[in-house]
Amino acid sequence: MSQTADSLTFPTAMHSSGGNCGGGTAESGGAGPGASAGAKIRRWANSLLTSRDEFNHSNTDQRRYGANQEPEEWWKIHLFHGMANDLRRRAPYYWSDWRDAWDYRVVPSTVYMYFANILPALAFSLDMFTKTNMQYGVNEVLLASVLGAVVFAILACQPLVIVGVTGPITVFNYTVYDIMAPTGTNYLAFMTWIGLWSLVFHWILAVTNSCNWLRYVTRFPCDIFGFYVAFIYLQKGVQVLERFGDDSPFYLSVMVALLVFMIAYACGELGGGPLFRHPVRVFLKDYGTPLTVIFFTGFVHLGRMKTIELKRLPTSAAFFPTADRGWLVRFWDIDVGDVFIAIPFAVLLTILFYFDHNVSSLIAQGTEFPLRKPAGFHWDLFLLGLTTGIAGILGLPFPNGLIPQAPFHTESLCVTRVVADSEETNGEAKGHYVLRRTHVVEQRVSNLAQGLLTLGTMSGPLLVVLHLIPQAVLAGLFFIMGFQALEANGITAKLLFLLRDRALTPGGHPLNRIRRRAAVWAFVGVEVAAFAATFAITQTVAAVGFPVFILALIPVRAVVLPRVFTREELGVLDAPTASPFTMESVGGSYAMAEVTEGGSGCGSGSAVGPSGAEGRKSEEVLAEEGRGRAVEEDVGIEMSRLGVSRRGQASRSLAREES
Repeated sequence: MSQTADSLTFPTAMHSSGGNCGGGTAESGGAGPGASAGAKIRRWANSLLTSRDEFNHSNTDQRRYGANQEPEEWWKIHLFHGMANDLRRRAPYYWSDWRDAWDYRVVPSTVYMYFANILPALAFSLDMFTKTNMQYGVNEVLLASVLGAVVFAILACQPLVIVGVTGPITVFNYTVYDIMAPTGTNYLAFMTWIGLWSLVFHWILAVTNSCNWLRYVTRFPCDIFGFYVAFIYLQKGVQVLERFGDDSPFYLSVMVALLVFMIAYACGELGGGPLFRHPVRVFLKDYGTPLTVIFFTGFVHLGRMKTIELKRLPTSAAFFPTADRGWLVRFWDIDVGDVFIAIPFAVLLTILFYFDHNVSSLIAQGTEFPLRKPAGFHWDLFLLGLTTGIAGILGLPFPNGLIPQAPFHTESLCVTRVVADSEETNGEAKGHYVLRRTHVVEQRVSNLAQGLLTLGTMSGPLLVVLHLIPQAVLAGLFFIMGFQALEANGITAKLLFLLRDRALTPGGHPLNRIRRRAAVWAFVGVEVAAFAATFAITQTVAAVGFPVFILALIPVRAVVLPRVFTREELGVLDAPTASPFTMESVGGSYAMAEVTEGGSGCGSGSAVGPSGAEGRKSEEVLAEEGRGRAVEEDVGIEMSRLGVSRRGQASRSLAREES
C-alpha cells in the first residue's frame, strides 16, 4: 500500500474516541461513545473561545492549568489575545517576507495570479452589472481586488491569501438589490452601511478570539461549500447565454462558450499529463486559459462570424465608477431606519466572510504545502473587517479570500525537485521520476504585484481591450471554473468511487478501508443533501441567509455525525483542512489533539497534532530558523487519498495501482 493510503489511519475530526486501548475508559479521550450529547456540546463550547498561547500552546497549557485541570470556561474571553499572538509570531518574519521575494518563482507566480484573479473578476462584474442595474461594473470589481491585494500583501499575517470578489458575494449583492430596490432605498448607501456594520462585527469577532472555532473546521463543510460554488459558476455561465435569445448570436455564443471550455480544459489536462517537456506543461497549465480567452476574443471576427453582433463586456471610463457618481458614496443620504435595517444583512455578510475567507486561508496553507512561517487568522479577520468597511464607503463589492485562487497562489510558489518514484513496484516502470515540493517561496511581493497590475487594468487602453471580450467567452470561463472546481472536490471523488466498478477499483484505494459501504453512501448523501439545500436557498429571495446554513455545518460535523459514523469511518471520509503548524494560530487542532490523546496510551508515538512536545518543539525551532521539512506528498491529503489532486488531475499513484 502506498504512503498516501497509510496516512489515512489517523482519524481527523470531532468524533468519539471509542476503541481506545489498554482498557482505558471512554471518558479519558473526552468523547467516548457513551457520553451524552449534552456533555459533548458542553465540552465543545468550553473549548471554542478559550484563547491560548498558540506558539507554545501545549507547554503553556500545562503551566496555566496544571496537568489534570480543565481550561477556563468559554465565557472567560481574553480580549485581543489572539490578535496579539498572531502579530508576535509573525512579526519576526516581516522583513524576510520582502527579502525572500528575490526568487525566480515570484515572477511567473505574479503573472499567473494576475490572470487567475482578473478573469473570474470580469465574469462576476458582468453578472453584477446586469443584476444591480449597473451599480457595480468592471472598475468596481477591479478596484475591490486591488484593495484586498494591497492591504493583505502589506499588513496581513497570511500574505499568500488572494483576496478579491467571489461568487457568493455576487449572489449576496444582487439579492440585497432585489430586496431593497422596490423600497426606493439608495442601494449603494445601504450597502455602505452593511459594510460599516460588518466592519464592527468583524472586529468584535477578531478581538474575542472567535477564530478559535476554526479548529473544528474539516473538509466536510469545505467540500459542501466548494460544491456549491462550483454549481454557482455553472449556473452563471448558463444565465449569460440565456440573455442572447434564440437567434444567430445565441447559437454562435453557445459554440464559442463550449469551445472556450473544451480548449481550456485540454490545456489543463496537457499541463498535468505526461506529454511534452516540463516547461511546456507548466506553460499550458498556467497560461492556457488566458491565452484561450485572448484567442476567442479575436476568433469571433473571422469569416462570416464578424457579421454577427455579439454582446461584449461593458466597461466605463478609466478609473471612474460605472454609474455617474464619485468614488465616495453619500452614505449619509439615507433614512435612519434603513441604517438599522442594514444590521441583519451585515450579520449575514459577516458569517459568510468568516467562513469563506478563513476556509480560503486554511486551504491556501493546506497540509500539502511545506510552509515555514506561522499563520495568523485573528489579525487577518481584523483586516478583513477594515477592507469591508472601506469597500462599502467607496461603493465597491466586498472582497474576501478567493477559492481556488488562494491555494493556486501557494501552489505556484512551490519549489520542487525531481526524485525517483518510490511507488514504482514493477520492473517496466523503473526509471520514472516525480516532482516533490521542497519549500514554498513565502513572501508578499507576488500578491502586491498582481494587485498593482490589476490597478493598471483600469487604465483607458486596457479597458478598451477588455471591452472587446464577448460575453460568450466569459460564459465559457464560468463553465471551466465550475468544472475544475467540481473535479477537484472531495464529494466528486467519493461519488466516482461509489459509481466505479468494484472489480476495477484498486485494492489500495483508501475508501476500501471502510467495511460498511453504506457508510460511504450515507456520508456522501449528507453532503449532497446539504449542498442541495444551500443551492435551493440561493434560488429564492432568502439567498442572503445561506451563510447561516453553511456555518451550521460545523456543529453538525462536530456533534451529530460522530453519533452516526464510527471514528475509523470518519477518519477516512473526512480530513483536517490544514496542518497542526498552521492551526497553532487558533490554539491547535481539536481533531488532532483528540486523535493523539486516543493513541498515546497505545504507544503510537505519533507526533501528529498538538501532543508530543518534543516533536512540536522541533517544528517550531525549524520555523524560527527558516528551515522546514519537505513535504513528500505532491497533492493534498484529502484529494490525493481519494485519487484527485488539488487541480482535479487524476492521481498518478492510483492510476498505476489500477493498471
